[in-house]
Amino acid sequence: MKTEHAPTIRRADYQPLAWTVERIDLHFSLDPDATLVKSRMVCVRNPAAEEGPIRLWGEALERLSLLVEGAGPAAGTVREADGVLEIDAGGERAVVEVTTRIDPRANTTLSGLYLSNGGFFTQCEAEGFRRITYFPDRPDVMARYTVTLEADRAACPVLLSNGNLLEEGDLPGGRHYARWEDPFPKPSYLFALVAAKLVALERTVATASGREVLLQVWVEEGNLDRSEHAMESLIHSMRWDEETFGLELDLDRFMIVAVGDFNMGAMENKGLNIFNTKFVLAKPDTATDVDYENIESVVAHEYFHNWTGNRVTCRDWFQLTLKEGLTVFRDQQFSADMLARAAGPEGAVSARAVKRIDDVRVLRAAQFAEDAGPMAHPIRPDSYREINNFYTATVYEKGAEVIRMLHTLLGTEGFRNGMDLYFSYHDGQAVTCDDFVEAMAEANGVDLDQFMRWYEQAGTPRVKASGAWDAASGTYALTLAQHTPPTPGQPEKQPLVIPVAVGLIGPDGRDRPLRLEGESQPGATTRVLALTAAGQTFRFVGLDAEPVPSLLRGFSAPVVLELDETDERLAFRMAHDADPFNRWDAAQRYAERVILALAGGQASAVPQAFVAAFRALLNDAALDPAFRAQAAALPAEAYLLERMSPADPAALRAALIATMRTLGGALADDWLALIDAMRVDGAYRYHPGDAGRRALGNLALRYLAAAGDARGLAAASTRFESATDMTERFGALAALVQSTSPAREAALAAFHERYRDDALVLDKWFALQAGAWRWDDAVAPTLERVRALMADAAFSLSNPNKVYALLGTFFRANAAEFHAADGSGHAFWAEQVVALDAKNPQVAARMARALENWCRYAPALQSSIRPQLERVLAAPGLSSDVQEIVGKALA
Repeated sequence: MKTEHAPTIRRADYQPLAWTVERIDLHFSLDPDATLVKSRMVCVRNPAAEEGPIRLWGEALERLSLLVEGAGPAAGTVREADGVLEIDAGGERAVVEVTTRIDPRANTTLSGLYLSNGGFFTQCEAEGFRRITYFPDRPDVMARYTVTLEADRAACPVLLSNGNLLEEGDLPGGRHYARWEDPFPKPSYLFALVAAKLVALERTVATASGREVLLQVWVEEGNLDRSEHAMESLIHSMRWDEETFGLELDLDRFMIVAVGDFNMGAMENKGLNIFNTKFVLAKPDTATDVDYENIESVVAHEYFHNWTGNRVTCRDWFQLTLKEGLTVFRDQQFSADMLARAAGPEGAVSARAVKRIDDVRVLRAAQFAEDAGPMAHPIRPDSYREINNFYTATVYEKGAEVIRMLHTLLGTEGFRNGMDLYFSYHDGQAVTCDDFVEAMAEANGVDLDQFMRWYEQAGTPRVKASGAWDAASGTYALTLAQHTPPTPGQPEKQPLVIPVAVGLIGPDGRDRPLRLEGESQPGATTRVLALTAAGQTFRFVGLDAEPVPSLLRGFSAPVVLELDETDERLAFRMAHDADPFNRWDAAQRYAERVILALAGGQASAVPQAFVAAFRALLNDAALDPAFRAQAAALPAEAYLLERMSPADPAALRAALIATMRTLGGALADDWLALIDAMRVDGAYRYHPGDAGRRALGNLALRYLAAAGDARGLAAASTRFESATDMTERFGALAALVQSTSPAREAALAAFHERYRDDALVLDKWFALQAGAWRWDDAVAPTLERVRALMADAAFSLSNPNKVYALLGTFFRANAAEFHAADGSGHAFWAEQVVALDAKNPQVAARMARALENWCRYAPALQSSIRPQLERVLAAPGLSSDVQEIVGKALA
């Protein structure tokens, strides 16, 4: 629905509805162009609310009939305005029946009921159910659902909905039906149906209590051989949740369905998870190690929602992080445990660190930028115009970090006790973030009132650290000060509770046991300090020499650490820090310093001291290959742009290229040796040890190709031609594309020819080219290639995966090319956002966010960007989704 001025919804205005729904019976007569939906709702007066009419939301619906208690409503008792149907009703209960007609084929928004490759699918979060039928479409309305589906048997032999299958059978005219019942009350955003030609991989497994349950992964025919990893991930997720939190699957069956047209990654509909194919389908020839990792993580995330999101859900959409932040934390812990288990006792610590590094890379590149822009908001926002715009890195990734801090402060046992109490109080309810934190506080007998500021304040806190050494007393005084910069609507910030994990490293490179002033005995070598005031000093005593501080170990809080460290000290921590995360972070901080000095003109070359420190870390054979691959990768370009003031994408890209070429050339022999040493023999298997070796080998190819090393380019070409799995084949292709090699075009053509009929693999091909750097001026601007690729038969503006792969990569991951000095990239952005908005406002809004931080760029770029933002905002019929993003950017 298009709207000129979407109203602002405020958390403070929340009121329960006068009427809620006890149960709903739905009957679908599925037709691609004219689906009939019959709804019978048992509405009950809400004793917790003021009196008022029954309120039902509807959008893009044709209402055919409305009955109240079996009859047409009396004159004057029904009103409809701004998408809300109001019905005056007496008594304590009322049965409301509504028949609507919808057009799934025309629904390009992919919200509500829509068609994909001839099948029917739904997506109802956040407000898609109102595009199916009239309903009080809010998360605090929890009803029991019975659903009957009718469809053409030949076109849609599989009919699925939430819960348990009650019956199925044939109907006249070649049609058939299935009837489903969900025994648990749920909000409408968790409703789902699927009617399509699908096949299933099935497993019957026993839960911890001994119940047998059926697990199914439904895919299109021809993809069954790519569903095994998703099934194994589901089983692992079930076992982990039983072992870690005592949470068991509560239905007789659990279903995953893969669909190629989907706005999100996946959706946790009760018992019927609908997934983007990207996060289900995998086999060695078509999926990389990263794809396998992502599938395991996303399957776990959606499964874990069964309890943290479904059994206990959100009172309103402002509480979104209640389910998403908590569930991201849970899937991160699960992934770390799976990696550690596979790595074995010797590699467990490193495996966990690699996972933590992955998570922090995402946070720093995406969420820190969000906190620094016009869309900055607390993890629990105070207002919004379009809720779809608040499925953000702040709500998800920063929300997970806030939960992680609770886990750090309370400990594993204390956190589990809090979770148990939370479920005992709120199972089957729609609740708030306050309810969750209060359960944690009660279970552990602690005061978390100040901690709630993490839910209330936007922005990334800065923690400034300084130390003073007193040799005479053997005392090291560590002073920590916190400050959170102003954000829109929040000029003043209050001190937060910030857990700072600290270690002190002696001159010999070993951690010292820590004893704070007033303690009688030294304790562990890592201590968590609670920074609760604007500034605090912590004194460590009993030290034999001046230590080197290792702060924020394991990234114990989502903050920017401001600590003056010399190059020599960073190199020392790169070599000796016992905390693997901080060892990686030292390398990142050193690389950031070098690159930004080059970009800002303060240096003309990469210092040899940095090259030496880099070589030492790279060649430390005691370190796991996966860790070395992380440590040798440069900081993300998006993160570095946020560290520049003003941001200059062209200068930064030149600095990154210079750094890559220097490290590639100076360490050429080291890289070549690693290519051989990291070779993985035998048939492909997804295993963290093998994945780490492949990652380091592919990184070696990238550095050698960047330097134009003939031996490296030859190795990349050979590997591309001979690879037997996608990780090595695509890694070699990426090295060739990110170089001046004349072999790159032939390799791209060969890759396309091999995978021309595989949509997911071609998404990689699109993204690789959209993100390509220009390593010499003879190469045409990337925008020219992007425009050409839009004409490729495999590309479609109607498919979100294609848009994210090509346009999303260009807009968000290729800053220097997107922000070309001639403004062509900005004009192209405006053109595509307007075109997308007419098809799918949610996808358009995601593309629009590429320019939300435009005020941070150099003045010449701002002059180019502003007219294009204004052009989009002035577009006729602009959706509220895009209007909110662009309007806030221009405010």
